[in-house]
Amino acid sequence: MPDASAQPTTDADRAIPNPLAGYTTLRTGGPAERIVAAGSADEIIQAVRTAADPILVLAGGSNVVIGDAGFPGTVVLVRSRGVQVIAEDAASVTVRVDAGEPWDDLVATTVANGWAGLECLSGIPGSTGATPIQNVGAYGQEVAETITGVEVYDRVEGTRQVIPAADCGFAYRGSIFKYVDRWVVLSVDFRLTRSPLSGPVRYAELARALGVEVGDQVPLADARAVVLRLRAGKGMVLDANDPDTRSVGSFFTNPVLDRATYDQLLERSVELGDPPAWPGADGLVKVSAAWLIDKAGFTKGHPGAGGVAISSKHTLALTNRSGTAHTEDLLTLARTIRDQVHARFGVTLHPEPVLINCTL
Repeated sequence: MPDASAQPTTDADRAIPNPLAGYTTLRTGGPAERIVAAGSADEIIQAVRTAADPILVLAGGSNVVIGDAGFPGTVVLVRSRGVQVIAEDAASVTVRVDAGEPWDDLVATTVANGWAGLECLSGIPGSTGATPIQNVGAYGQEVAETITGVEVYDRVEGTRQVIPAADCGFAYRGSIFKYVDRWVVLSVDFRLTRSPLSGPVRYAELARALGVEVGDQVPLADARAVVLRLRAGKGMVLDANDPDTRSVGSFFTNPVLDRATYDQLLERSVELGDPPAWPGADGLVKVSAAWLIDKAGFTKGHPGAGGVAISSKHTLALTNRSGTAHTEDLLTLARTIRDQVHARFGVTLHPEPVLINCTL
């Protein structure tokens, strides 16, 4: 398919003065000292090279929590767009996607073209460039499964390079790019399968909603439609009319516990039943953060001060329900939840979003 031309940087973009709340899905965050919009990889590099530290690179703003004091430096808004086929054969196609390309637009394109591998990641807000940073995953798929390389600008070496997927350090909701400002993502390469059918459905909830067994395959469009419906039911698809979507999605990751900590959790929760859990390598067990939060006494809709609340649809999402809350209000609620879960179960919850100029 043809390469979509990058969106030009306009004077209006460059003039955006301050509150960063307007550039995040949470709709909180104070002012930036300076904001520059970059409409191509070259503009991103130029902006990063010429700006004095500190620098914050911001795209969709869907996985970031910015403090009420804002950011005391330059914010580079990634606005590059483009999707192009760079390799193909009878079985697969490899696409290169600019960092600023909206993620769900890309997923819709792959489904429409009969390219399998991203369909279960439908409806996730944010930009394509953010997906390798977080190793975005949902409903049994992770981007690490299809990424072949990530093009970056290396701020230390001053070079532009492609980091192969094997060197990206992909892990559960993490990579070498997370919490490190050395690399600025410029584009991402994905190898996708030519198929009218999804990959084998791995997630039990999705299989039930599709009316199939785990391991079955379904038409790509069906997988996408059902994932969108499930996410919308949890307030995880952006909707200006739904205050539950003023969030960063899941605020806490599912804890991954060693065997001793997991056994301790089972002892502390014996009267509640075993928590949902998924065994992993080396005796590690991933457990449901939503279950821990709920059983610690924080149910859907639980309010915090200042207009924040747990989503009425999903226990893991903390929301700026009023639309006027401060970041500190949200963090206060998050700390209360974290501390109570630890006191009750001996398990420490960790935030999934990146915290900018604020701490939990």
